[in-house]
Amino acid sequence: MVGGGLTGLWAAVRAKERNPAREVVLIEREQLATGASGRNGGFMSSSLVHGLGNGLARFPDEVPLLEKLGLENLAGIEKVIEEQGIDCDLRKPGAIEVAVTDAQVADLQGGVEELAGYGHEAVMLDGEEMRAEVNSPIYRGGLWQKSGEWSVDPVRLCDGLAAYAERLGVRIHESTPMEGFEETGGGVEVRTANGSIKTERVLLATSAFRVPVRQIRHRVIPVYDYVLVTEPLTRAQWVSLGWQNHQGMSDCSNQFHYYRPIDGGPAAATGQAAGGRILWGGYDAIYNFGGKVETAAYQRDRSFAGLAQRFFTAFPQLEGVRFSHRWGGAIDTCSRFFAFYGTTMGGKVGWAVGHTGLGVGASRFSAEVGLDLIDGVDNEITRLDYTRSKPMPFPPEPLRYGVVQFTRSRIAAADRNDGRRGLWLRTLDRFGLGFDS
Repeated sequence: MVGGGLTGLWAAVRAKERNPAREVVLIEREQLATGASGRNGGFMSSSLVHGLGNGLARFPDEVPLLEKLGLENLAGIEKVIEEQGIDCDLRKPGAIEVAVTDAQVADLQGGVEELAGYGHEAVMLDGEEMRAEVNSPIYRGGLWQKSGEWSVDPVRLCDGLAAYAERLGVRIHESTPMEGFEETGGGVEVRTANGSIKTERVLLATSAFRVPVRQIRHRVIPVYDYVLVTEPLTRAQWVSLGWQNHQGMSDCSNQFHYYRPIDGGPAAATGQAAGGRILWGGYDAIYNFGGKVETAAYQRDRSFAGLAQRFFTAFPQLEGVRFSHRWGGAIDTCSRFFAFYGTTMGGKVGWAVGHTGLGVGASRFSAEVGLDLIDGVDNEITRLDYTRSKPMPFPPEPLRYGVVQFTRSRIAAADRNDGRRGLWLRTLDRFGLGFDS
């Protein structure tokens, strides 16, 4: 396995669970969970297609099965967490998509029935009901999906999976960047900075990091996302918010925020003592020319300043609260918004990449698909168009940078215009392309 994030760790675990006699080696260029797996907001969704609407627009005939498989996938994650005693703050509060304009309220109408048709539990909240759940003056309504939307501490999940993998006999090598690979004899030789590894099969779980496979490089771009975390809130501050049900939240805009209580949330504050924090991220989706993943890009003052400003717009009662942590990370974005798969070198090298921000839950499923492909398994999942198709590639530089920046400007314009999409975005929609935060 190449890549020490959630996909690589799940692949290593599942490879040994499937065949305990198989020798499994995982290499990671830095430390485990250094990339998107350790730099996300901890939202764990059952969706394998970046939301029901996106799936229906692309594979309507396969969505019923994919929704069923997604819920089963979450159950599989929970089973490992419980059986292995992984302390990762797994919660099942559901998630609320918040409307802050009347047009967004209208867009959410009908969502309850649509979700119910695919096995989900959901409820529509009007403005008063929404503010009773989480108190913000800008809320006008919300769609609370109660099933298939969990939360987790992603770094602790990675730590727990790594420990489990090692108990199963997986050999993990951190600080071991892959420099390339080539077909040799009946297998593959993977070259690293520390030597070579000869193996029968390789699964690439490299997220946004560049690899020597053109089919991946042309279809994945690194998009930077940024997060703030507040200092611990007092009991009085939590009372002003409500949020007793700990739901994850996001708004309906294309440039959206995601946020949730962490470190215990409201329950962590007793008396007037300090309690849990709020994680607040999203909105910006920054692509840098050339698509390099660089540590320097993990900090961006302009994005953090914008996040703070919009945080206090949403929660003016928290004015004066400070932010104790901030970070950024690169998301492996593809034009269809969810993972894609493939093989090269006669099936000896496979990949599962392109999760576009919803990989915490989908990573386990992607690991299963990737293993099936390099093992030559023929089943209902490997025969799906979802598995066999590829997203449209991005154009090469410098056109790529220009297209991305222009698309970002049109997305911002749509948000300013109550979500009405102009000619450029409608054209991208028609071809199954897109770009959002």
